[in-house]
Amino acid sequence: QVQLQQSGPGLMKPSQTLSLACTVSGASITSNYYYLSWVRQPPGKEMEWVGTMAASGNTYYGPSFESRTSISRDTSKNQFSLQLSSVTPEDTATYYCARDHTVVPQYGRGSWGQGTLVTISS
Repeated sequence: QVQLQQSGPGLMKPSQTLSLACTVSGASITSNYYYLSWVRQPPGKEMEWVGTMAASGNTYYGPSFESRTSISRDTSKNQFSLQLSSVTPEDTATYYCARDHTVVPQYGRGSWGQGTLVTISS
């Protein structure tokens, strides 16, 4: 059974860089045909795709996030991470990591982390 465990801070200040990690157990993060993604859901709004890393290491980012987002991986820890720079209160959301067969994951399919509520406030 594949499980994703998220870690990272829940409260940040504006202009800081948000960093979240997702540790995968039960499968390798370099498995072919799987994509590793980050999505978020602001309070009262729909889910937004943030970005994805393919097994090859190629990355894809949502248009709203491309200029300030980076997804990386650490194969020794079987972990992938999200960095979102220059956060504002509008970045307040529950962030999820996901492992799915498509670049943009579908909620309810594949494997998902438990979610991390990140609040941006001064």
